[in-house]
Amino acid sequence: MKITIAQLNFIIGNFEGNLQKMLEAINEAKAQNADIIVFGELTTCGYPPRDFLEFEDFINRCEQTIEELCKAAHGIAIVVGSPSTNPVIEGKDLYNSAYFLADGEVKGIAHKTLLPTYDIFDEYRYFEPASEFKTVEYKGKKIALTVCEDIWNIGNENPLYTVCPLDELMPQNPDLVLNLSASPFTYNHANERIHVLKANVERYGLPIFYVNHVGAQTEILFDGGSIVMSPDGKIFDELPYFQEAIKTYDFDEVMKGGKTNEQPKDKMTLIHDAIVMGVKNYFGKLGFKSAILGLSGGIDSAVTAVLAARALGAENVHGILMPSKFSSDHSVNDARDLAENLGINYKIIPIKETYDAFLNTMTPHFEGRPFNVTEENIQARCRGIILMALSNKFGHIVLNTSNKSEMAVGYGTLYGDLCGGLSVIGDVYKTEVFELARFINKDGVVIPENTISKPPSAELRPNQKDSDSLPEYDELDKVLFQYIENQKGPKEIIAMGVDPALVKRALRLVNMNEFKRYQTAPVLRVSSKSFGMGRRMPIVGKYLS
Repeated sequence: MKITIAQLNFIIGNFEGNLQKMLEAINEAKAQNADIIVFGELTTCGYPPRDFLEFEDFINRCEQTIEELCKAAHGIAIVVGSPSTNPVIEGKDLYNSAYFLADGEVKGIAHKTLLPTYDIFDEYRYFEPASEFKTVEYKGKKIALTVCEDIWNIGNENPLYTVCPLDELMPQNPDLVLNLSASPFTYNHANERIHVLKANVERYGLPIFYVNHVGAQTEILFDGGSIVMSPDGKIFDELPYFQEAIKTYDFDEVMKGGKTNEQPKDKMTLIHDAIVMGVKNYFGKLGFKSAILGLSGGIDSAVTAVLAARALGAENVHGILMPSKFSSDHSVNDARDLAENLGINYKIIPIKETYDAFLNTMTPHFEGRPFNVTEENIQARCRGIILMALSNKFGHIVLNTSNKSEMAVGYGTLYGDLCGGLSVIGDVYKTEVFELARFINKDGVVIPENTISKPPSAELRPNQKDSDSLPEYDELDKVLFQYIENQKGPKEIIAMGVDPALVKRALRLVNMNEFKRYQTAPVLRVSSKSFGMGRRMPIVGKYLS
C-alpha cells in the first residue's frame, strides 16, 4: 500500500480553488501509484471557518465539494476533512469530520471527538463530539481515522477531556492511524507535536500518518511539518515547514522503520519564515499587492521592512521617512541606508509643518499647559495620517511595526504608530526583535549596525529613550513572558526573584492598555499566546490594578 500526504495551503471559503488544488494533488498521487491520499482537517472549506459554519449555504458548498471528490475517488481512496451534518436534533448541528472516499462513494466518516476550546480554538461553539468509533477497512488494512486533537489525549492523561479516541478504536485492531490536522504554528509547537506522536506510537505500536495544513489564515499561521512516524517511534519523514508538499510513502517501508528525517527547528529561522509566509499570504489571499510603512531608523521598522520585502518583493514595499524636529540625523540616515540595502521605494516627508499646524490649531485650547505626552502623540498621529493618506491614494496596505513588548504595555499611540492593516511583529518581544535583526544580518549587513546597537527611542521629545518610560527590555520581557505566555500571577512572578515594584508596574501597564489592543490590527501569531483572538481579556477589570 502507498499513502500520499498532501500538505496544502487553502483559502477559507474558496470552494472552487480548494477543490481544484485537491484534484491536482489527487492526479499527482495517482501518477505516483498511490492507494490513498490524505488531506488535512476541514480542507473543503479551509480552517478555521469560524461563523461561516452557521450559514446553510456554506455547509451545502462543503457537501458539494465532497460529491465532486467522490467522482475522483476511482483507483485511489481520498481522505479529506469537511463539516458534516448531525442528523440528531439534540446537540450541535455539525460534526468536524474525516471522510473516506473510495470507488466513487463515501465509504466511511469519522467525527472529531475532542473539540478544543482554548487559546485560538472555539470548536465546541460549532461541532458535536463523536460518540461512535469505527475503523475503515481498505485493501486489507484497518485504518483508524482521527482528526487533529483526537491524538492529544493519550491514555486519558489530558485533563481537558474524558475520552481517548484511539483507546476506543484499539479493540478493532487497526493497522495504522491517519490524523487530519490543522495545527497552528508557534515557534515551539513542532517539538510538542513530535512528542505527542511518539507517545501515541509507544502506546499503540502503530504507524501514524499526520497531515497538517500550511499557510496563513489572517493571524493564524500553519507551518506544515506533516509527519510519518514508524512503529519504532522514529520520524520516518517530516515534511518541510512553510511550503506545500505532496509526498508518497510505501507502507511496508514505513513499517520497517529504522530511518529518520527530521526538519531543523531553530527558533529565529522559524519565526522569520513564519512571518514572511504570513505577510505573503495575507496580501495574496486578500488580493493586495503593495505595502507601506513608516521607517524611523529604529529596529522595529527595519525588521518589519525586511520581512515585508522578502514576502512581497522589494518593488512592492514603500518606506516613508517622516522626520520631526526631534529626529536625529543618524535615524534618517539609518532609515535611508536600510531602504537602499533592501532596494525598496522610499520617500522623505518631514512632518514639522504638519505638526506645527496642529499645535497652532490646538494651542488656544490647551490653556498654556506644558508640553507632555499630548504633543508627543500628535507627532505619531501626523505620521499615521500621512501613511493612511498614501494608502488610500495608491492602494498600499499599511504595515504596523509595533513589537509585542510595546503592545503589551501600551507604548504606542492609537491612530498613530499603532495604525495599520496587519501587525507584522506584534507577537515578537523587543528582545526577540534584536535576535531577529541579528539573524537577518547573519550573511551580511542588511539592517544598519547602528540601528541595532543604538538605544531604542521613539524620538518624540529631545534625547528621548524608551528606558525613560519603561523598564529595560531585558527585565520587562521576562515579566511579560511569565504573565502573558505562562499565565503567572504577580505573586508567582515575584517568587521567581523578580523585583516586586517591576512586576506591579509591568502588569498594571498590560491590563490598563487592553483597550488599545482591541483597536489594533490582527497580529501574526508566532508564540503560544499572542494578542488577538487567542487572548480574551476584559477591557474593564480590577485584577492587578
